[in-house]
Amino acid sequence: MKQQSISSFFIFLLFLHCTFAQSPAAAPAQAPAATPTQAAAPHDITNVTKILEKDGHFTIFIRLLRSTQEENHLFSALNDSSTGLTIFAPTDSAFSELKSGTLNTLSDGDKSELVKFHVVPTFLSTSQFQTVSNPLGTWAGTGSRLPLNVTSYPNSVNITTGLTNTSLSGTVYTDNQLAIYKIEKDLLPKDIFASNAPASAPEKPAKAVPAANVESPVAPVDIYPVQFGLCIIMW
Repeated sequence: MKQQSISSFFIFLLFLHCTFAQSPAAAPAQAPAATPTQAAAPHDITNVTKILEKDGHFTIFIRLLRSTQEENHLFSALNDSSTGLTIFAPTDSAFSELKSGTLNTLSDGDKSELVKFHVVPTFLSTSQFQTVSNPLGTWAGTGSRLPLNVTSYPNSVNITTGLTNTSLSGTVYTDNQLAIYKIEKDLLPKDIFASNAPASAPEKPAKAVPAANVESPVAPVDIYPVQFGLCIIMW
């Protein structure tokens, strides 16, 4: 009986030793588990329309972004691009300077091109405008019908398209990937808005032909013999 008691006691001690020997090792194993979960948290993609909505001065530009599906294009580009984006955002007052009904006369393709002409496919800080090469390429493309030239001065940045001349009036948003700048005039590409200009120009000289001046010296010649004949009869 004593031997059994002693054996049982040693078995009990061995059990306690194994239990306490393992318990300290279990604690540190749980600590690192939280770190990968935090690192795997998804990064929020910048939402351009929400930024513009928060400012409150871009309702028409937002409407164009959505109707042309360029809102989704911006979202995808910011998710995939390594070079970032720069957006020149025209205010509602900029659109009010257009002739009434101008946007309604544009096709869906022209509206999409108009929006793309305001997007440069690279991030540009205000200081980088001093070193960019003109003309700037936009989502609408490049070429003589789509020129976008930037001139940087100490206190301003000027933008010209051949039809529009404006300056940056403020910074709406900027980080290392996206820059949104406020402008007070729409950037009008020649590709769309200069198409009717050559046809209207020749009409003015045609109306200015001095037809009345050509006929004026003829009238006295015709009238003079008649008056002379009347004078002979009366005589």
